[in-house]
Amino acid sequence: MKHRTLGHNGPRVSALGLGCMAMSDMYGISDRSESIATVHAALDTGITLLDTGDFYGMGHNEMLLGDALVGRPRDSYQLSVKFGAQRGPDGAWLGYDARPAAVKTALAYTLKRLRTDYIDVYRPARLDPNVPIEDTVGAIAELVQAGYVRQLGLSEVGAATIRRAHAVMPVTDLQIEYSLISRGIEDTILPTCRELGIGVTAYGVLSRGLISGHWSKERSTHAGDFRTHSPRFQGENLEHNLQLVDVLRGLAEARGVSVAQLAIAWVLARGEDIVPLVGARSRERLNEALGALQVTLGTDDLAAIERAVPPGAAAGDRYAAAQMAMLDSERDAR
Repeated sequence: MKHRTLGHNGPRVSALGLGCMAMSDMYGISDRSESIATVHAALDTGITLLDTGDFYGMGHNEMLLGDALVGRPRDSYQLSVKFGAQRGPDGAWLGYDARPAAVKTALAYTLKRLRTDYIDVYRPARLDPNVPIEDTVGAIAELVQAGYVRQLGLSEVGAATIRRAHAVMPVTDLQIEYSLISRGIEDTILPTCRELGIGVTAYGVLSRGLISGHWSKERSTHAGDFRTHSPRFQGENLEHNLQLVDVLRGLAEARGVSVAQLAIAWVLARGEDIVPLVGARSRERLNEALGALQVTLGTDDLAAIERAVPPGAAAGDRYAAAQMAMLDSERDAR
């Protein structure tokens, strides 16, 4: 396993992290036994960074990870946890709560569900528009001082918010969507992170399966699957985006790799300060993703990929309009 450092002063982690959300939520039915087996396989192959959120399945994902990690030495992996999203019993999204008291309460539940004494990187899932980021970060700083949290992270915020947070306490890394077809961070957000020595954990590197090489127009989605409402998976948008994937498939086949491996390798090649999170929920998909670590893209390869999928090539936003409006990061990306 190759390794990278999160930011200038963060932990040394595996070059790929495992995003665990789909094992509990947002992508339809999942299999508990296979999910746990996938976590075990990830750890056994050297993946150390595990990413979850307390609202993934309303605590289900943290409890699942807690079960999967029984017997594993705590210093052999790092837990990255998001908090703050508010949801109803029906799964509806109700907004965000990042008040200091809510921060500490959320962590108390997280520690119990994950069966651990501390979280390696703790971060608000989104900017709470009703709470100054300084107040939220101040609460996390107190948790760091108390030993319950090791590092501060952020998620889906723009450059101005990053600077404000970093002025209160050093930010270790920013978690944000970044892929061949989601490149909004490149203009302002990524340069700001690099200026301040902040790492990036990139989620959605396969755009929720859209550019994995495994999606098709005929594929159906289950109730509760995020992609049922995602603009990029709808109608003419989907047809356009799958045409991009077909071009990528030709490049991948020429290299003897899969489309998913090529797309993940592209994110890996964007800088040593970027750690892709792969959302595998089966050992088969995990093994495919791990193959990206063996793919080295040269200058000609990168130029060919850039011609095939230039910035802005995708059709449709990465979230529906209501969710896009909640993204502080989009203020910099547009």
